[in-house]
Formats: sequence, C-alpha cells, structure tokens
Amino acid sequence: MPDATSLIPVFADIVGADHVIADPDRLKALAIDGVVAKLMVSPKTMEETAKIMAAAYKDDLSVIPIGGGTKMALGGIPSRADILISTKRMDSYLDYDIDNLTIQVESGLTIAAIQAKLEAEGKGYFLPVDPPHSRNATVGGVVATNDNGPKRLLYGGLRDNVLGNTVVLANGDIVRAGGKVVKNVASYDLTKLFIGSLGSLGLICRTTFKIGLKPEAEASLLLPFNDLSKAGSFLQRIISSFYYPAALEVMTANTMAHRKDILKTEGNYIVAVFCEGISEAVDRQMKDLSEIGKNEGALAAVPLRGAQHRDFWIAYRDFADDWSKTDPNLILLKSNFVISKHAEMFAASEKALSDAGLRYALAAHAGTGTLYTAILPGADLESRKESIIGEIRRLTDMAVGNDGNLVVERAPFSLKKQVDVWGRIKSGFSLVRGLKERFDPTGVLNPGRYVGGI
Repeated sequence: MPDATSLIPVFADIVGADHVIADPDRLKALAIDGVVAKLMVSPKTMEETAKIMAAAYKDDLSVIPIGGGTKMALGGIPSRADILISTKRMDSYLDYDIDNLTIQVESGLTIAAIQAKLEAEGKGYFLPVDPPHSRNATVGGVVATNDNGPKRLLYGGLRDNVLGNTVVLANGDIVRAGGKVVKNVASYDLTKLFIGSLGSLGLICRTTFKIGLKPEAEASLLLPFNDLSKAGSFLQRIISSFYYPAALEVMTANTMAHRKDILKTEGNYIVAVFCEGISEAVDRQMKDLSEIGKNEGALAAVPLRGAQHRDFWIAYRDFADDWSKTDPNLILLKSNFVISKHAEMFAASEKALSDAGLRYALAAHAGTGTLYTAILPGADLESRKESIIGEIRRLTDMAVGNDGNLVVERAPFSLKKQVDVWGRIKSGFSLVRGLKERFDPTGVLNPGRYVGGI
C-alpha cells in the first residue's frame, strides 16, 4: 500500500499546494487519540473532495473528515489515519430560499455563522438546531454526530430538521439524498442514514435545512431548588401541562461553576426554562411558571432577558468546555432513556457517583430524556481509573435498563482504550455493519471510530 505522502503532488494539483499540509508538527496538533495522520487536505468544492476521496480509495488510504474539530473526541480510537480532509474551506450558501423556509449550505459553515445570516434577513429567521460549540461547530460535524441541543424539546432533532444531504462516498461517487420538501422519500431514507454516522459511510458536503421565522420574544426562567425531588415534581408538571417551552433543563449547582457572572442563583439544583413566542405569551408563561415553581418549592424564580438570556444558553450548552479548561482529564458521558425516567436517572446517577467518591457535574434535557455527566477526576485519574470505569459500566446498565444507552463523548486516551465508548451494542448492529460494507467495502472512512469498531 502506498504511503499517503506519495499523493502530495496529486492533491496539490487538485486543491493547490497551500492547502496540502504534510508538516508533522502541525499534524501532531490534530492527532485523534494520539493517532497522527500523514496529510491534511482542504478542498474548496464538493468536486475536489470527490477527486481526493477517489485517489485515496484507489490506494486504500484511510480518510478522516474534520470540520471545526469540536467533536473529534467522540468515537473509538482510529485503527489508522492516513489523510484528514478538512471541510473548513467549503463555506458557501448554495440555495437560500427564505420564501419556502429552506436553506442549503456547504458543510464547512459554522452553525453560528448561519444563525447570524438568517437573523439579519428580513424580519429575522433561524435554524431550529442549537448544538453545543455552535460558534465553531460546522454543519458537517454537527450532522455527522447528530449533535442536538436543549431546544430539541420544541423543534425536534436534526433528523426532523434536515431535508437533504449530499455526500461523497469512499470511492469518490457523489450521492444526493432528500430535497427541499418534507415528503421526498420513496424508499429508504438516505438523508437520515448519514445523520449520526460519524463520517463512516461518506463525507457530508452539503445539507438542506428547514428554517423558521424568528420568534417575536424570548426569555428564560431559572428556578433553584435544594431538593431534587421537588425539582423533578416541577419538571413533570410542565412536561405534562399545556405549556410548550423551547427547552426544559435541570443541572447540579456546580455545572456552570465557571460562569458565576451568568448564573448567580443559590440552591443545589437549577431548573432552566426557555420560553419563546409572541411577547404576551412569553410574559404569561414566565409569570405562570414562576408561580408553579414557587408552589413546588423553588427558592426563587429568576428571569433572564436579552443578552443575559442568550449568554446563559451558550454557556450552558458549552459547560463541558469550561470544565475541561481546569480539568484536562474531564470525562463526558451522554446517556439517553425514556423521558418519564429523567428524574430517576438524574438521581441514580448522582448517587452512584457520590457513593464512588467522584467529583461530577450533571446537566439533563429533561423533556427529551438526555443526560450529560461530566466526571472530574483532576490529577487523580490514574489512581481512580478502575473506579471510574466501573461507574461508566454501571451508568450504561442504568441507561440500557431504561430503554436507552450511554456514549462516552470525551475521555483521556488511557481510559478510552479500556471502555466501549458507544455503550451497549444492540440487536440492530448487523444492519449497521451491512451498511458499512455496502457504502465503504474496504473500510477506509474513519476506520475503527464508529459503533463496534467499524
């Protein structure tokens, strides 16, 4: 098998010599779990991407896509890494159809850039997705990792808001799936197939999204509780009520410990409610939810509007990044389960970690059954490693027992190689393996990083 560096002249001819990086020091900074690629190539167009993929495929060289780099810790340890393909130069708006509430963009655009452009259009529009790291996360990375945020409660996830994907397959073929309307599927839904596939089936180059008209008003309500059961009772009342908040969250008091400038409330647990709509409706929701919260035992009801409201949700979504600055050994887990078990899973996770003597922070999308668990070992990682591995397995069992699963989104290499980062492999895995064999028969796309090590 040829070395990737033998293709430097080929790639330079496709994208220009300035966009082919072979410097070992620069590539070492982009290592994935210690695995360093031989080259990074940055195409400008989908057609260039297809030529790069075809050349790599011909020589059986592995390819790993990279966008903003915000989710590169997700997935298994690569079995090999020959070529990184950066999508950052693919940053064009291709079909900007405000009248029909759709937009097609290239995969290198950041979510924040798209939101800013849409907000400035006419009365203001928005992309109904709010993943973590929106300032740096690119469309391709967000779609490939199926990375959803708190507002999934009201707007649904990426699979509800992506109408189409254009993908370059391992051999360089281009596949267009979906279109500009919701009902465009005659057989298998290839659009959804690529969402969450971690680039293991193809490199996403273009995505078509639904967009919406920006709400007239937005505001947040923060409700601190000392008692988790009271916080859970409040959340359940809202989930089963006629109120429709955009997001409904609960966190431990230390989750946003690095952002005391934003979160100044007391209490052991904080419930955050995101309200939006017409001004009168938002004001009414804020008033009603404040009263319900106080009746359920909230210590206060703190409203946030304007910049405070916006800054809070950015900081909340990115809380793990703040913790990683003070704890480079941060371990981030994401579990999902049936919605009705959100309070039970939060409490059980807290007890398990406390009993193990581990530092932690928890944040849950209560209305969608998703829990983020940050384990904070500090300098004690090696001495606590076996205990931490045991707790990850315990928390995985709990999630599976509640019809869900657990994924290790971020962990130090020494721990990652000892756990299954994708949690429990379920009965449908044979279908996943079959799809991988069909789309990438030689296993050159993101090898070793997806479910089951494929």
